[in-house]
Amino acid sequence: MSVIVNNTFVDISVVIPVYKSQDCLSELAKRLTDVLDGLGKSYEIVLVNDCSPDGSWEKIVELSNIYDKIKGVNLRKNFGQDCAIMAGLNNSSGKCVIIMDDDLQHDPADIPALYNGLDGYDVCYALFESKKQSWFKNLGSWFNGKVAEIVIKKPQKIYLSPFKAIKREVINEIIKYDGPYPYIDGLLFRTTRNISQVKIEHHGRYAGKGNYNLIKSIRVWMRLATNFSVLPLRIATILGFIASIIGFLLALYFIIRHFLNGRAPVGWASLIITLLFMGGIQLIAIGAVGEYIGRLFMFYGKEPQFIIREIIGNSIDNQK
Repeated sequence: MSVIVNNTFVDISVVIPVYKSQDCLSELAKRLTDVLDGLGKSYEIVLVNDCSPDGSWEKIVELSNIYDKIKGVNLRKNFGQDCAIMAGLNNSSGKCVIIMDDDLQHDPADIPALYNGLDGYDVCYALFESKKQSWFKNLGSWFNGKVAEIVIKKPQKIYLSPFKAIKREVINEIIKYDGPYPYIDGLLFRTTRNISQVKIEHHGRYAGKGNYNLIKSIRVWMRLATNFSVLPLRIATILGFIASIIGFLLALYFIIRHFLNGRAPVGWASLIITLLFMGGIQLIAIGAVGEYIGRLFMFYGKEPQFIIREIIGNSIDNQK
């Protein structure tokens, strides 16, 4: 990982992971600078290109030559949204950090509301009462929130929005995590419970199509479940215990039946069902254990969160 050591802090850093959004970036930069200039505070905009296959990096380079407050971070390969955010956080210097998406579904005009929502709090989430996105993504967000309530003890009323404001003290804590599978919201709840939210309107995507699918959603759930809890292992243990009890009761039933009527139960249906049930339980348990072992292997093998190819912008002081 390549990290900026910057002793000169600005008031606000806006960190944005970029992927397949070349058609959104010009409008995004214009709106951001208009809003942040109006706040009268020092700021920087950190655009992290997560090895986007389109012309996103070229557009970031172009924008950095137009706007002196834009910093571009170019990753060597696609590491995923949370890793890209971690790269941006490690290369930001704001006393307050705003994290938002690159497609203008999060309106820069709402940044002052999030910034003011930090008064007395460590983190302020955007609360979207209605979201202009696919039903599949809404379902994934709902399920992720329910899992978070169990795994990281998220309050039911808090919505885990990707649009949020975070104080520098909290950022300094979460960037200490150097594992290969970061989950930003999990790291936030591990660090603080002093969290607020403000109601903000959710907008349609400015251009292009969304990048999330079922596989990416499952990866997010697995990061949440396995990075911050042993719950999957406990579920596997409970299922194994239940399966053992069912197997014992079935065996007892067949023995009693044999002695009562002198005949062993016939038919293959019950046998096949029992085998499939027990086999399924075993595969679940093995899969859960394997997931944890795999993550430990990647962690101790020093799999990097991100690798930076280059950084552009005028706000870079030095690098280590």
